[in-house]
Amino acid sequence: MALEKMTMPQLGESVTEGTISKWLVASGDKIDKYEPIAEVMTDKVTAEIPSSFTGIIKELVAEEGETLPVGSVICTIETTEGSGEKAKEPSSPMDTSISKKDEKAKDSNKLRYSPAVLHLAREYDIDLSKVQGTGKFGRITRKDLLKLIESGNIPKLVKEVLPESSEKPSDQPQIKEVPKEVQGVREIPTRVGDEEIPVTSLRKTIAANMVRSKREIPHAWTMVEVDVTNLVNYRDEMKDRFYREEGFKLTYFAFFVKAVAMALKEYSQLNSTWADDKIIRRKDINISIAVATDDALFVPVIKNADEKSVKGIARSIHELAEKARKGKLTLDDISGGTFTVNNTGSFGSVQSMGIINYPQAAILQVESIRKELKVMKDGSFQVRDMVNLCLSLDHRVLDGLICGRFLQRVKEILENMNRENTPIF
Repeated sequence: MALEKMTMPQLGESVTEGTISKWLVASGDKIDKYEPIAEVMTDKVTAEIPSSFTGIIKELVAEEGETLPVGSVICTIETTEGSGEKAKEPSSPMDTSISKKDEKAKDSNKLRYSPAVLHLAREYDIDLSKVQGTGKFGRITRKDLLKLIESGNIPKLVKEVLPESSEKPSDQPQIKEVPKEVQGVREIPTRVGDEEIPVTSLRKTIAANMVRSKREIPHAWTMVEVDVTNLVNYRDEMKDRFYREEGFKLTYFAFFVKAVAMALKEYSQLNSTWADDKIIRRKDINISIAVATDDALFVPVIKNADEKSVKGIARSIHELAEKARKGKLTLDDISGGTFTVNNTGSFGSVQSMGIINYPQAAILQVESIRKELKVMKDGSFQVRDMVNLCLSLDHRVLDGLICGRFLQRVKEILENMNRENTPIF
């Protein structure tokens, strides 16, 4: 017999912690290797964790609602295979329960309050001493605080330090303590009428990724203007039939993603990643697309976009957008992207510079389609449908020449999209 430890996995790049949203097993359960044991939620996905061992669940170390850093032990499994230290056998089941309870009773506030609980308490000035926990041994869980916040009945802290200070009040002016984890952060003064909005862990993750991209990647930028009159006419002609047959909308964006995937097959340099001493040119063309919700931005991935029809791409866009808005994206949905296409035109933008989705080498912003009066080659004037395509590039991997040719090819494909050249189904 051996006692093996299951730890919090890293569910995606830049993810540093995860929350046990639901246990799928209980202590004493027999499990097989690769059998799901828990649902874990991160800032990006909710995913099931498979067991790395075959054996019996010995102890669920983490509680539902508890947030733990990557690498922290979440449970132990007694196995009959593999190596590892043998678990110490208790004299009786009663001894086990008593010893665990005694350990819990002796734990400090730091052990009783998970990082997720402390984070919420700090955000909403919650007096944890006045909160009744529903977790094991009366422990306060993240769910307890979320329920309080939702009800609006929040016990507020008199002091601004968490956990409560044991020091006696004095006649001296009180100085607000700054938690160690935020020491060194520059204080921004507020004025009357200003609103302080707590930064969520999701927003912090987005910020960290953006800062990393700008810090490590030397960004350059270029733009082309494309006449998509034929494409607009073709899409408008087909959209009603498409919706009747497929049940979701045929958007312009599907055509743009199709054009980019086709061009990447010819200019694979843009489908690359910088890796310090080498450049990795990706074989698969997996297009990341930006999906915005009310308070966040997700970047799910259309896998093997070059092998899909316009209909297939449109379906992928629809399904990924729905999953993002419902919080149902999986780790696989957001992994493996090699190039990003961002539909900034949906907000009316006509020109923008995107921040590259690290560690990719480029991002293309598709701006809004607008009517413009243009001088044609024969000297006549016509109202045409025009769109700007704005490309941000990693200058370590790419230069202006190859990116210019890539954009020219995308432009050529888009300007020739019609019934004859571009089948939808």
